[in-house]
Amino acid sequence: MADLSFLNFHTHRIEPNKGTDSIYNAPFSEATPTGQRISLGIHPWYIQETAIDSQVALIEQALQQKQLTAVGECGLDRLTEAPLSLQQAVFERQLLLANQYQMPVIIHCVRAFPELIALVKRLKLKVPLIVHGFNANEQIAQQLLQHDFYFSLGHALLKEESNASKCLKMIPLDRLFLETDNQQLPIDRIFVEASRQLNCSVNELQNQIWQNFQRITA
Repeated sequence: MADLSFLNFHTHRIEPNKGTDSIYNAPFSEATPTGQRISLGIHPWYIQETAIDSQVALIEQALQQKQLTAVGECGLDRLTEAPLSLQQAVFERQLLLANQYQMPVIIHCVRAFPELIALVKRLKLKVPLIVHGFNANEQIAQQLLQHDFYFSLGHALLKEESNASKCLKMIPLDRLFLETDNQQLPIDRIFVEASRQLNCSVNELQNQIWQNFQRITA
């Protein structure tokens, strides 16, 4: 098997590391980095009612210009200040845009998985949906699998008793991605730990995750 780069599925840092490819979560205030895979979305932590329309327009413009690898991160979070009803409305607009342009969605979800599943069922979406930074319990993982979600796991895998570690082996390999999110650690460390827990080689895991990426972006 040929040497492959490490795909960091979701990061808030541009990584210059050789042998690493990444999807950079770009802020609205920043110009698109040349040659960098990016995602763009309205995070539930940073919803500003006066900016929603202009930000949605920027997402659509980036989609029209084929600048994005994914929409997001966007989603629902019960621990932030914005009312859940407003979060749902903003999230729905982004989901519908992603569906219109057939683009994967990187989802942030904290303590709102029933609402997430209900919204996705109602909208009848036909695009890949990836819950990033997944660290919820096995019951939630099973529910998400029943609705064809993908999972991106990160630094929680470095803690053996975390929900992420407990769920890793039950997630089908063709539904798995790995990420660093906002952590200052190399993505290869996540790959090494995941491959140890899965009892496979790092190279096999790299190959599988690139196959998954090619499937969701085809």
